[in-house]
Amino acid sequence: MRDFHVPGRSEVLSTEGMCATSHPLAAQVAISILEQGGNAMDAAIAGAVLLGLCEPQMTGLGGDCFVLFNRAGETKIRALNGSGRAPAMANADALRSQGLHAVPLTSPEAVTIPGAVDAFCHLAETEGRIGLDSVLSPAIHYADTGVPVAPRVALDWNIGAATLQGSARDHYLIDGKVPKTGQIFRSPGQAEVLRQIAQHGRDAFYTGDIAEDMVAALSQLGGVHTIEDFRTTQCTVTLPVNSSYNGVEMYEHPPNGQGATALLLLNILKNFDLSGMEPFSAERIHIEAEASKVAYDARNRFIADPDHATQAEKFTDQALADQLAALIDPKRAMPAAAPLTEAIHKDTVYITVVDRDRMAVSLIYSIFHSFGSGIASPKYGILLQNRGAGFTLQAGHPNEMGPGKRPMHTIIPGMLKQNDRITMPFGVMGGSFQPTGHARLLSNLTDHGLGLQDSIDAPRAFADGNVMKLERGIPPSVVQQLSDLGHNVQIPETPLGGAQAIRIRDDGVLEGASDPRKDGCALGY
Repeated sequence: MRDFHVPGRSEVLSTEGMCATSHPLAAQVAISILEQGGNAMDAAIAGAVLLGLCEPQMTGLGGDCFVLFNRAGETKIRALNGSGRAPAMANADALRSQGLHAVPLTSPEAVTIPGAVDAFCHLAETEGRIGLDSVLSPAIHYADTGVPVAPRVALDWNIGAATLQGSARDHYLIDGKVPKTGQIFRSPGQAEVLRQIAQHGRDAFYTGDIAEDMVAALSQLGGVHTIEDFRTTQCTVTLPVNSSYNGVEMYEHPPNGQGATALLLLNILKNFDLSGMEPFSAERIHIEAEASKVAYDARNRFIADPDHATQAEKFTDQALADQLAALIDPKRAMPAAAPLTEAIHKDTVYITVVDRDRMAVSLIYSIFHSFGSGIASPKYGILLQNRGAGFTLQAGHPNEMGPGKRPMHTIIPGMLKQNDRITMPFGVMGGSFQPTGHARLLSNLTDHGLGLQDSIDAPRAFADGNVMKLERGIPPSVVQQLSDLGHNVQIPETPLGGAQAIRIRDDGVLEGASDPRKDGCALGY
């Protein structure tokens, strides 16, 4: 139980339904959808689409999503890949001939076709109850009337605004300036896009006037995207991957997402007695950091579009994890483990919803870096992701940029099961930190017995390449010990990610927790 003398949050408890996400307005809308008779999928889509207006630097209609979910009465976890592909004329040789070693973040070459809208429309039709028109209605309303800019959003907006270029500055600045906390952000162009999707479905977005607006923005900058690239975009039903840690099964979305990295990381950590270490000690942080280095090296080498890679089984191979664990020196930091050129992503939104029938949805939705590519369609203001920067330009690499390929993705929804019962949909935002965040959250819960909110609140550390990023909550004595072990310690500009989770307790009560690093909350009824 938390110490009520100390500022903090309690878990939110309810019985009928719950949402946890990074903005309170989106959580409220999701609960409203449940109360209107929608199920968890309806509510998650409604909240997610609204997050694109509440946190436009993080996500939007020009982005991608991944989803884990179960159907009411089932314990089977299902997965849907809503990530888009490179255009059919994408050409890594053309970039290499310019002397480039990575895809430029703000170039049209970094823009892959948005996949989230197709996924949302598919899920609303196949898994939802109340129809796309009702699901999108709240976001249409707020796009028209506006949303007050929240404090964390204002901070991120100010940091990322330099990315905005051309018409994006008209759509995402107010009178040419970054909005301040409390200013109203409106997007009438996106309201019209959502109205057309609500009326005509996914084709309204991927063909006709809206698609032409996006293609025109890219073509003007030299992009090779075509209407046909948009028209043929389609989400993919997949099978989740899983591994066990301390008797709990963690389920992740398969590649091209990096979720399998979290499973490999947990399998490496099984070789160490984390439960015998102090939860916020230099000893634990060091072991986790070293395990992350070797797990992420495997990610960089092997995770790619599954149509172009065959190494996914490595990430659940305990024997391989044991070999990697043997490389770790408990007393000394290793150099960064052969990082490749994949771009490091920072910005994402996450939403989880559980309904009265115990359908659980774990949904993550992103435009990659802050404000994505910085390119927006001129008429409607659809901000386009720069997910193509997740490709490498290394010739022959499974994640090499290529026509129609999906890049390696950093966004990963998670879900836990125990004794064949779904116990917790959850997500941890924060780009490449996410696998470490997943592993740390499960370790906090099972190795150290922390409560759900305490597990989320706990200070974070991340071995990001050759830098050890430590939040300010790490004690100075621990910082010094890590430096003495050879870590290159830095305090990041913003905290490490954000997390949301809903635990489905044995007694049927829903227990929600939301990260104070974001503006959001958990709400139930």
